[in-house]
Amino acid sequence: MAHNEQSTDQSAHRWFSKGIDDLGHAEQRILEKLAQRKVVSQDVNAEFRSDLTFGQRLADNVSRFGGSWTFILIFAGCLALWTGLNTYVLHKPFDPYPYIFLNLLLSMLAAVQAPVIMMSQNRQAAMDRLDAANDYKVNLKAELEIMGLHDRLDQICAIQLATLIATQQEQIELLTKLTGQTGTASDRS
Repeated sequence: MAHNEQSTDQSAHRWFSKGIDDLGHAEQRILEKLAQRKVVSQDVNAEFRSDLTFGQRLADNVSRFGGSWTFILIFAGCLALWTGLNTYVLHKPFDPYPYIFLNLLLSMLAAVQAPVIMMSQNRQAAMDRLDAANDYKVNLKAELEIMGLHDRLDQICAIQLATLIATQQEQIELLTKLTGQTGTASDRS
């Protein structure tokens, strides 16, 4: 475990130019997960939906239905039926023009529907924040992994270059010996 903590602290200095204690909680967790080679992404939707209360689920369903074309068409049909009945069909309408009772019902519906929709939107915003935090963690880990891969590629290139230089040096020395021996052999003839 001490090696893992040392590796995490070294990674913090290398990638962030800060000590592990100077990093935020999310960055510390990412470095730990990176050192352990563990996954950081999570299904935010499943996690968020698992904690909803009955009222929250009901508010989401009301909001979803209230913002649908089905609701708009049913509501328009009810309004047309209401005005048609009270204007043309009934001899003694229960809500004659200017439809005061209908206005009361619409006001009550709006008074109830608006807070329910706002509750649903607040929860959606909270879920969006969780999703953004998860995206940040995944992107940060991917960026660190890519930077680590670049370092490894640079190390491999340096090793190959050193090997290539050493091989070429050996070949030059061998050629120098061969040309030296050939030069002395041609001098004797």
